[in-house]
Amino acid sequence: MAEIGNYKITSECGKARCGVLTTAHGEVQTPIFMPVGTKATVKAMLPEELTDIGFQILLGNTYHLHIRPGEKLIKDLGGLHKFMNWDKPILTDSGGFQVFSLSKLRTITEEGVTFRSHIDGAKLYITPEKSMEIQMDLGSDIIMAFDECIPHPASESDIEKSSNMTWRWLKRCKDAMTKKDSLLFGIVQGGLEEKSRLKSMDQICSVDLPGYALGGFSVGEPIHMMHELVEKVAHKMPKEKPRYLMGVGTPLDLILSIDSGVDMFDCVMPTRVARNGTMYTWQGKVAIKQAKYKTDPNPLDPECDCYTCTNYSKAYLRHLFNTGEILSGRLNTIHNLYFYNKLIEKSRAAIADGTWPEFKQDCVTRFTKTVS
Repeated sequence: MAEIGNYKITSECGKARCGVLTTAHGEVQTPIFMPVGTKATVKAMLPEELTDIGFQILLGNTYHLHIRPGEKLIKDLGGLHKFMNWDKPILTDSGGFQVFSLSKLRTITEEGVTFRSHIDGAKLYITPEKSMEIQMDLGSDIIMAFDECIPHPASESDIEKSSNMTWRWLKRCKDAMTKKDSLLFGIVQGGLEEKSRLKSMDQICSVDLPGYALGGFSVGEPIHMMHELVEKVAHKMPKEKPRYLMGVGTPLDLILSIDSGVDMFDCVMPTRVARNGTMYTWQGKVAIKQAKYKTDPNPLDPECDCYTCTNYSKAYLRHLFNTGEILSGRLNTIHNLYFYNKLIEKSRAAIADGTWPEFKQDCVTRFTKTVS
């Protein structure tokens, strides 16, 4: 295995590319989608099932694990990998997104962020140094820098102020990193204008790191704005380092972003919408609660060979969802995660064999329609 932190591009087709990132817990082939295990579990899934589907890396949440059960407890029990029985790579976010999402419960200063816990109102204080300490105690393979994610819309002065502080915080994060087998990724902010994004990119990428991310998307902006901006800026990130688009997204988001040069993704969407009865298929999106599926004997997706599609009908899946059975969330989640991983696997294959333009166009056509 190559040296920890090494990223090797193995094939390219236009801006889309495949690569291999080496971490302390194994190699990660890109493009890659990371299921979100916010509280040290991907909801409704066993770790063995995630392995069987083909996932190579999971994401955990620094803020939530800091609150419950606490990083010191996890460290004492052997680290996050052992705690959740996952022996492959883990990426943890920094808590920076909670600076945005818990805006009514926090105060930001140059030094750090004061929170009120969303659980019991207890006062918490996270600095760039504290975020690094928490993530190192968790034993993360990839550690995200502490940043400020601002909402849309935001004024030009607020964007500049936030981006500059994110840059200063990044340098403090790097200085605080003492765990040599953990990889620190910086996060590009800069709002939704190309000029401010590129300025933030220049700042963040001036700090030599194993990888870089685009943050600050999915914060209330129209989706077309994200697609247009990612297309303009993603390929301008350092070519020899992995590029990570945080918190995105739908199957169409993934395809368009891979085409723009993005390598890594995470999102709660496939698991969250599954629990709400929505599944992604190669024919489009399916809302299983609809009455038209009441007597439908066919599988959810005739082009899918996941456990759910191999064994159960749409009529049964609708019955489970409409009666509130726990098995509904399990079977729906299994399918959506399998679908996402298969989409990524097919993307890597298409890039490698030079058929990416055709595959991309086929996916765009499929994912912009709804099953009739």
